[in-house]
Amino acid sequence: MLDHVSITVDDLEAAVRFYDAVMGVLGHDRVHLTDKAAGYGTRNSAADDGHCYLSVVAVSARAADDRHWAFRARSRPEVDQFHAAALAHGGRDDQGVGERREYHDSYYAAFVLDPAGNRIEAVTHR
Repeated sequence: MLDHVSITVDDLEAAVRFYDAVMGVLGHDRVHLTDKAAGYGTRNSAADDGHCYLSVVAVSARAADDRHWAFRARSRPEVDQFHAAALAHGGRDDQGVGERREYHDSYYAAFVLDPAGNRIEAVTHR
């Protein structure tokens, strides 16, 4: 459904440490870095358009909001690893890690706040 997503941060250096760790757990390496942005995943092209790309962009002023970004995990252990990596790299817990039966019986997720306060999630439906 999504082609690409941009998340804004006020401290790119802290964000890169955080996203290198959590996106690495999910199998998405950093593929781009400038003094203003970092990118994770694979960019789409005319020949191969089945990917989703994440940009982490430094801005001078950002407003807090209630959005959250959910990233697909391949397994429950990967969700657990995502959560641990987030906490070890400047993230904060936001509702913990575990089953969320209010969505469905197999929904397993971890919610965290990145160093800039963006709410992100790793989820598996298996």
